[in-house]
Amino acid sequence: MPFPSSPRARSGPRRRTLFAVGPAVLALAGCTAGGEGPGAPQDGPSAAERRARKRAARDSEGLVERYDAVIAARPGLAERLGPLREAAVRHAQAFGGGPGRKVSPSPSSSSAAVPGSDKDALAALAAAERDLADRRAKALLDVPGELARLLASVAAAGAAHVYLLTEGGA
Repeated sequence: MPFPSSPRARSGPRRRTLFAVGPAVLALAGCTAGGEGPGAPQDGPSAAERRARKRAARDSEGLVERYDAVIAARPGLAERLGPLREAAVRHAQAFGGGPGRKVSPSPSSSSAAVPGSDKDALAALAAAERDLADRRAKALLDVPGELARLLASVAAAGAAHVYLLTEGGA
């Protein structure tokens, strides 16, 4: 015996239809969201975005200087810190350091600023990476889309560096 039909009439789309169409609509909306309409400015980054990129590049260059100082003072850590330093160089380049531009240690970075033991030197680098990652995570709220994505990505890499410097045995 078949079940009797519901006494109330269904209006609107069925739940299955919403589940099938909903994700596609959300994906389409996510792909088209942003300032890419006919009235959107296409004349390059704003002054605020250029300043943010320059600051981010300078911050990454400062981090490279810290790595260089630790490597100079503690040569036994060079193999462990080399890949992290190279990542910081690439981050500086991504923010506008220029393609192929190598960040070199400045005369101001000295081994006097490096803590006395390997463990303390790694902890100081981890603290610098953590501070920079936190500042970048906060800054990404104030910049436009592509730069915000870059800041988020580099902040995540910085957080991974913190882990490698403190617990992961880079």
